[in-house]
Amino acid sequence: MKQLHMLLFVGSLLFLVACNNKEADKTPLIPLPNSIHYHSDAFVLTNKTQIVIEQADLLPGIEAFNERIARHCKNKLKITDNALAKSNITINFNGQLPDEGYKLEVGSAGVIVEASGAKGVYYALQTFLQMCPELLVDGEKSQFSYAVKGASIEDSPQFAWRGMMLDVSRHFFTKEEVMELIDYLAFHKINVFHWHLVDDQGWRIEIKKYPKLTEVGAWRVDREHLPWNARPAMQAGEEATYGGYYTQEDIKEVVAYAQKRFITVVPEIEMPGHTTSSLAAYPEYSCTGGPFNVVPGGLWPITDIYCAGKDETFGFIEDILTEVMELFPSKYIHIGGDEANKAEWEKCAKCQARIKSEKLADEHALQSYFIKRVEKFLMANDRVLIGWDEILEGGLAPNATVMSWRGFHGGIEAAQSGHDVVMTPTSHCYLDYYQGPMDTEPVAFNGYIPLEKVYQFNPVPAELSAESAKHILGGQGNLWTEHVPTKEHMQYMTFPRMAAMAEALWTNAETRNWSDFTTRIGQMTQSYDVMGLNYAKSMYTVQFESVFNAKNKTIALELNTEIPDADIYYTLDGTQPDLSSNHYSGAIDINSSVEVVAASFINGKQAGKDARVNFSLHLATAKPLRYEKQPSDKYPGLTDITLVNSLRGSRNFNDGNWQGFEGDDVDVVIDLNKVEDLTKVTVGCLHQTGSWIFLPQQVKVQTSLDGELFTEAGATINNIPLQSEDQVMDFTVDISGTTARYVKVTVVNQGMLPSWHGAAGSKAWLFVDEIIVE
Repeated sequence: MKQLHMLLFVGSLLFLVACNNKEADKTPLIPLPNSIHYHSDAFVLTNKTQIVIEQADLLPGIEAFNERIARHCKNKLKITDNALAKSNITINFNGQLPDEGYKLEVGSAGVIVEASGAKGVYYALQTFLQMCPELLVDGEKSQFSYAVKGASIEDSPQFAWRGMMLDVSRHFFTKEEVMELIDYLAFHKINVFHWHLVDDQGWRIEIKKYPKLTEVGAWRVDREHLPWNARPAMQAGEEATYGGYYTQEDIKEVVAYAQKRFITVVPEIEMPGHTTSSLAAYPEYSCTGGPFNVVPGGLWPITDIYCAGKDETFGFIEDILTEVMELFPSKYIHIGGDEANKAEWEKCAKCQARIKSEKLADEHALQSYFIKRVEKFLMANDRVLIGWDEILEGGLAPNATVMSWRGFHGGIEAAQSGHDVVMTPTSHCYLDYYQGPMDTEPVAFNGYIPLEKVYQFNPVPAELSAESAKHILGGQGNLWTEHVPTKEHMQYMTFPRMAAMAEALWTNAETRNWSDFTTRIGQMTQSYDVMGLNYAKSMYTVQFESVFNAKNKTIALELNTEIPDADIYYTLDGTQPDLSSNHYSGAIDINSSVEVVAASFINGKQAGKDARVNFSLHLATAKPLRYEKQPSDKYPGLTDITLVNSLRGSRNFNDGNWQGFEGDDVDVVIDLNKVEDLTKVTVGCLHQTGSWIFLPQQVKVQTSLDGELFTEAGATINNIPLQSEDQVMDFTVDISGTTARYVKVTVVNQGMLPSWHGAAGSKAWLFVDEIIVE
């Protein structure tokens, strides 16, 4: 099968070469080098090519590249120090270049790499590998010959920390699957692998002094057939069968594998919260003494926490970190520090005694004490503590590095205080969020970060001075895996968004260009196909937007994809589109209720999934609206007539077809422009409790002939339990026999979040997509 992929791949490359010069000059390199100039003097790489290298300290930079050669054919390229060899790959030392920088010259006389160290050599050869993608195919051939386009490249990254985090607690991935991911990251010059090894749902690292951490903490009751947030806790008599862990030998193997690819593996050992898996094994380090069971899913809130009042707790943590540091040479040790529910500390006599003896202000200050005490231990071992931005609460540990995830604010505060920062805000960096229309995507966390949003990421906020900006080490993408149970799904969520992240962190802002990137990522996916990478094609999925013509008082439908060069074909009868269907060339006038199905095509082949929308015209379509209370500025909808645009919302509350109201009722008056005989009013609402979005208490309808005097027409009560699963729900009010011109609809907000919710007492959100009047 890979040989077939290769034939198709080479054919597509020949097609690209045959294009005009402008197209041929576009490179599929990602991240884009900061300086690249092409010329017609091509280099021919063969199995006889030698690698000429004089300085032994540069040798580590060629190891992974030569291993890739050996996977492509049977043997590695010969390494020699014979500087007289011709038409080969020559590695030269250049002390003027930055640590990760390189120069790469490709021409008929040979390939010349210049670097100040092995890292630069490695990145130069990764660039060369992308220039010769034929090498990505595993094979058994003993001979090969490939022409590589001539180029002069000078390159170095803009940020030192270019990372990705993988959560292996919520779902476990094997050592081999992790190493495969590391290969894909290295291909795009990612240099930090943040390994989230510990959380409430599983402990994944062998600690020899505490064997129950993996004997007990690595396993949970199997609820994989249930949605993540609908999994009941383990019951007495049930056996914990889902899980896994890495032995210390596994860890060493992964670390060595990553080091060969110049990727630093940063381990994360969560504390003081997100610790149920360790407390299930050793409950004596909790405030209550247990018992605990490893959490099978998204039960919330979780109040399990290490007891900060016991000195034994810190001895336990220090023992664990000692073994962790023996396995991971990383300068940084991540201790989590996020979402630590302090309810147990408030009730714990020993924690309260600690607050009193240390003269701490409150439980937030106790967390600061906890973090500072752990940091002191790490510093004594020449390591740097890094944690999520909650470690700022109560006062930041003196030398800690902050990983800012709740937006940019925490990172700004830390940088202005002189602390190093890794930016990873949910707005741009959370790979567990949806990347395409939710109705066409596998289940993900309820957020929306498409490819372009990742590409727009800039880790340095404008608020920072030049001096404070020096503390921004870089950024990373985070993949939390609550909804990601398999390797294939993990790859799907990661790529191509990590390719966009790689370019955002490597390539200078003035060099980057979204339009150019879309061309290159389209070409790069051919390499992904050859490598067997299960990448998402969400960038090709058609999205719908209704357009109101104020002059004609009509609605039209616009179709688009993230990748601008795709051809879109559509049908209006719900059938599957193909090349014989309607070709999209502009907004589609909608004159009746239809089901639109659309798909994008590249070079005559369907590129994205089918997308469909029900476009239902009704009496209120495009009619004037008057709001008693305006929707939130955060979720205003795409247009002023979002509630009557005949376009229904998806499960993604960010799709532009929903209007959000924080704590407020929806209270609107619709002018039908003439008196109509009415039968019913339907209101579409969203329920996503994890995002604080709740179905309404009730829907009430009033009607009027003059817009001044309104009478009650009907109402419906919500009988759906507030703790029900996420859903889109229509509420219909029967108003049969009513004659009116004006319809007033009131959708009653729940007001405050219920007591069982993790954010109880906060304002509830109410989301409405359409008010249908019939």
